[in-house]
Amino acid sequence: MEIVECVPNFSTSDPKIVEQILNEVKKTRNAFLLDCTYDDYYNRLVISFVGDKKSVVEAAVNAGAKAAELIDMRKHKGQHPRLGAVDVVPFIPIKNVTLEKCVDLARKFARALADKCGVPVYLYGLAAQNATRGDLDWIREGEYEKLAEHIVKPERKPDFGPAKFIATFGAAIAGARKTMAGFNVNIGTSDLKVAKKIAKALHGHKGGFTNVKAMAAFIPERNICQIGMSLNDFEKTPLYRVFETLKGECARYNVPVVGSEFCGLAPLKALIDTANYYLKVDNLSEDRVLEIAVQNAMERGGVPE
Repeated sequence: MEIVECVPNFSTSDPKIVEQILNEVKKTRNAFLLDCTYDDYYNRLVISFVGDKKSVVEAAVNAGAKAAELIDMRKHKGQHPRLGAVDVVPFIPIKNVTLEKCVDLARKFARALADKCGVPVYLYGLAAQNATRGDLDWIREGEYEKLAEHIVKPERKPDFGPAKFIATFGAAIAGARKTMAGFNVNIGTSDLKVAKKIAKALHGHKGGFTNVKAMAAFIPERNICQIGMSLNDFEKTPLYRVFETLKGECARYNVPVVGSEFCGLAPLKALIDTANYYLKVDNLSEDRVLEIAVQNAMERGGVPE
């Protein structure tokens, strides 16, 4: 059985729009919604669903088309970097699917969304034409507000769709990647300048960890800041190492760590590595997690249902 995960990010936190986007996934045959998170301060919806190769592309295109219909980027304000209504759509291999095949799926999605909605779509990461265009930060440079100026430049021509600014939509970005960890840490300060200094020390392009993107945001209802992070390769750059560095930077500014959360689903490997480090466990692996051992035994026919 082939399983692909898709984790599209949309520029909205309107519950009515969220519901309609989710319905596009739910009604797609062989696509299964796993998780959904959204908030006002990022003004961003992140969903996760899985399926076979055909169903994930179909669900992603239909969800993207619904977002193009309902989201008006001229009215969008949020603290998270974004280029358009459908900001970024990664395809991730989970079981019996290669990363190369997910590159193909990202390109199929990009072409289909561009054709269906008449919107520009860029490819990033392994799906991109070259390393420069593969850099998500490079594609998002200037964000939606600078897109009208950037999209007409030959070097920034979208991979699919028109090379023109569509004010209501902006542009979408599609690609393929390995499983990543989205990890946010709340810190006990309302000073966004301090929070940005802490985030800068972690972000790969700013002197931090190669496989980490980090940003700072203010959470008005709690009067604190959050360091939002994406760990693109948590096996090479373990979560515990990033967290320890973050704690050190917080101590530097006399700021306490007050809580943390995963954005989306937490990868088991990242949790096991963290448990091994903090609990000093010598022999913990995926096979020694009870639920995984039971699942493996059932697949081998070793445990009766």
